[in-house]
Amino acid sequence: MGPALIEYAHLDGARRKEEGKRPDGGGPTEMGEEEVVVVAVDSSPLTKARVSKLQVSHPVSSLQVAPQGLPAQARSMAPSFQPTPNLVPLSLSISLFLAMTPTSGASLNSRRYTNRISLFLFLLHLLAAGAAISFFIFKAVMGIVEAEGPHRRRERHVLSFWLPPVEGAAVLSILLAFAWQKAVRAYPTLLTVRLIVWSSAAATLAAGILLLCFSMPTTDGAGLVLIIFSVGVGLYACWVTRRMPFAARVLARSLQPAEAKFRTLNRPSYAMMLAGAVWITLWCFAVIGALNFYYPPLTILALILSLMWTAEVMRNVANLTMSRAVALYYLRGMQSDVSYCFQRAATVNLGGACLGSLFVPAIEFCRIIARALNLLEGEDEFLFSCAHCCLHVMEAVFRYGNSWAYVHIAAYGSGFVEASQSTWGLFERSRMEALVDADITSAICFLTGVASGSLCVIFAASWTYSGHRHYTATVSLLAFFVGYLMTRIGMALPQACVGCYYVCYAENPTSRFFLNDSTIADRLDQIRNGREATGFTPRLPRRYTPSV
Repeated sequence: MGPALIEYAHLDGARRKEEGKRPDGGGPTEMGEEEVVVVAVDSSPLTKARVSKLQVSHPVSSLQVAPQGLPAQARSMAPSFQPTPNLVPLSLSISLFLAMTPTSGASLNSRRYTNRISLFLFLLHLLAAGAAISFFIFKAVMGIVEAEGPHRRRERHVLSFWLPPVEGAAVLSILLAFAWQKAVRAYPTLLTVRLIVWSSAAATLAAGILLLCFSMPTTDGAGLVLIIFSVGVGLYACWVTRRMPFAARVLARSLQPAEAKFRTLNRPSYAMMLAGAVWITLWCFAVIGALNFYYPPLTILALILSLMWTAEVMRNVANLTMSRAVALYYLRGMQSDVSYCFQRAATVNLGGACLGSLFVPAIEFCRIIARALNLLEGEDEFLFSCAHCCLHVMEAVFRYGNSWAYVHIAAYGSGFVEASQSTWGLFERSRMEALVDADITSAICFLTGVASGSLCVIFAASWTYSGHRHYTATVSLLAFFVGYLMTRIGMALPQACVGCYYVCYAENPTSRFFLNDSTIADRLDQIRNGREATGFTPRLPRRYTPSV
C-alpha cells in the first residue's frame, strides 16, 4: 500500500459549536469540544482510480422496510438518502418477502404427516375391509362352485341378476364423469351451469317416475323420495338463478391455470376413478359372499359404510393433488410436478383427507338441514328458537371443519382442523364470508353426481326389472350410490380449482395473478353496496294477527 496522506479538517466547527451538536447529527457535544474527522486517503494510483469511480457513481438509497400499519407521515420521516449504501443479500430479501406473507410460519415442503390418528384408523379400517372382502369373495366362489345345495343356486342367481347391472352402472358412471368434467372444462359458461342444475332435477324426476311405474312397495318408496328430491332441486334452481352467472365466471377463471399450465392435472382423478371401479367390483363380489354370513343386513351395512369412506378418501386425494399444484401456482408462481403432488397427497397429507372425508359431508349435511329449518319462521317461537340455535351451532362447527381446508392441507401440510380455521380466518379478514357462503360451485359438482346417479338408476333398474324384478330396489339404490361416487371423484378437478381460487385470493389479493382479474373484487363491491343478493337464508313473513 502506498504512502497515505492524513488530513485533519474542521467540519463546520464554528457552526456546530454554536448549535451545540455533534457533527454526525446526534446529541449535543460535551464541554463544547470541537469534533474532528480523520480521513485516511490512499495515494496509490489504483486507489485513486477506485475513488474517482466511486465519486462519479450515483449514491444508492438503502432498503427501507416500513410496516403497512404506520401512517404516511411517519413513513415520510424516513431518510431518503444514506451516504453509505447498504447492500442487502438476496437470501435476506427473499426471507423478508416470505415473512411479509400471511402464512409466513408455514412450510411448503412440510414432511410432517397430518392427522396421524385418523390416518392410522383409516389404514386399520382399510386392512380390515380388505381382509373381510377377501374372505367374502372366497365364500362366494366356494358357494358358486359347490356341487349341489341351496347356497349354490342362490349365489348363482345373485351373480346372474344382481352383479351385471351394478357393473354396468359403474361403467356408465365413469363415462358420465368424463362427460361432466369435459363439459365444465371446455365450456364453463352460464349455459353449462343451467344444464347441470336442471338436468339433475329432470333426471331425478324421471328415475322416480320409473320406479313408481314398477308398482312394488320397495320401488314405490324409493321413487317417491327421488320425486321429492327433484322438486327440491327445482326450487333450488329457481332460488339461485341470480347467482348462476357469477358461478360460471368463477369456473371459467379458476380453470384457466389447469388448462394453460397443467395439462395432466386430470390424471389423478382418472386414476382414482379406475381404482374406485376395481374396488367396487371386488365389493360387489364380497356382498354376494356376505349373504350367507352371520347377520347379512348388518354385514352389508358395514360394507356400505366402508365403501363410502374409501370412495370419499379417493376423491379427496385427487382434490389434494390438484389443490397443491394450483395453490403453489397462485401463491409462488411455481409449476409443480403433478406426480409429486399426488405422492404427497397419498402419503404425507393422507391423514387430513381421511379426517375430512369423515366430517365434512356430515357437517355440510347438518348445515343444510339447519338452514332449511331456519326457513320456518312463524307463530311457533319454540321451533323458531330451536332452528336458530341449530344454525348457530352448525356455523360454529363449520369454522373447525369445512371443505376449504383442503387448500391449506395441500399447500402447507396443515392438519384438517388447523387448515379449516386458517382458511376461514382468511375469509373473515378479507370480508369474504358472505361471498364464499353463497358460492354454488360445490352444489353444482354435487348435482352432477346426483344426475349421474339418477341416470344409473334408470339404466340398472330397467335391466334388473326385465330379468328379475325382486332385486330392482336393491340394484337401483346401489346404482345411484355408485354413479354418485364415481362422478364426484371425476368432478374433483373443478372443485379443487375453485377452492384454490377463493383461498389464494383471500391470502394475497394483490398477487400478480389477480391484478387483471376483478371477478371477486367486483362481486364483493356489489355485496357490500347491496346491489347483489348473497343468498342468505330467506325468511317467511309472520302471519298477520290482528291486535285485540
